[in-house]
Amino acid sequence: MTVKPIVITMGDPSGVGAEVTVKAMAALPPADRARYVVIGDRPTLARALTVCGLELTLADFGDAVPEGAIRVIHVPVKGLPGRFGVQSPACGEASFRFIERAVQMTMGDAALGIVTAPINKEALNAAGHHYDGHTGMLAHLTGAASSWMLLAAPTLNVLHVSTHVSLRDAIGRATPQRVLETIRVGHAHLLRMGLENPRIAVAGINPHCGENGLFGHEDDDQIAPGISLAQAEGLNVQGPIPADTVYHRANTGGFDLVVAQYHDQGHIPIKLIAFDTAVNVSLGLPIDRCSVDHGTAFDIAGTGKANHINMLAALDYADRMAATGR
Repeated sequence: MTVKPIVITMGDPSGVGAEVTVKAMAALPPADRARYVVIGDRPTLARALTVCGLELTLADFGDAVPEGAIRVIHVPVKGLPGRFGVQSPACGEASFRFIERAVQMTMGDAALGIVTAPINKEALNAAGHHYDGHTGMLAHLTGAASSWMLLAAPTLNVLHVSTHVSLRDAIGRATPQRVLETIRVGHAHLLRMGLENPRIAVAGINPHCGENGLFGHEDDDQIAPGISLAQAEGLNVQGPIPADTVYHRANTGGFDLVVAQYHDQGHIPIKLIAFDTAVNVSLGLPIDRCSVDHGTAFDIAGTGKANHINMLAALDYADRMAATGR
């Protein structure tokens, strides 16, 4: 094939990443599987096929590949436990190396983008890779100055000012400049995805946006100035809007994007309404990356029960991004 692939990183070898990946590949028409290459541990993928009751062929990327086979780049890592459901530093090392290879391919223009299966942050850090998750790791590996987490679902898009920090630190990070940059990044992404005049709402950080200082001054002092700067640039943005109403308004068609001030403020509503279909998208990077929006699920790993619908949604979003170019 001459068409560059989208690469899928298998995630933690002890988690459900291998299972949701092979299930997603099995759900695609055989010819469509050729658009993707899985970067991971080949024996783990073979075990995943067995526990899922699938008879697909694994083929090395670059070889003559039988139609319908899953193309694989095997990245060897010593010390893998060889079974599912085990938290291990070796698995954290493997997770890092799979991502590293994917970034090398994508930055080198050998792949269109990356779709990531879940990793375990504790295993990653136990292996000596001290990141808060995929987004921070990808920012470091690509040299990006900043990155943002977008959760995208059919009826609701949420972009976060901050993610994997304490609530106390999140309040401090919600500066006017960071709020402005977040609005800009979200606006640019929605333009890329085909919206001509994206309607953006910014959630307040305090109950009722502080009620004129009764419940805090952060909305007046930190959030509102960033919104005013974005409006001065001609962006279609409103806020701050109380967080207890803004997501309902967006989900029913009032806005195209909500800017959330911190992790749980954005994650809870979107996981409530789109647990299986929300896609994690990294913005601000020089490459495209989408991900499933669930964890490694060690408790069911190896049982064949993991749901692959979220992986299919991530693959679809990655295809849509690839179709727009950069």
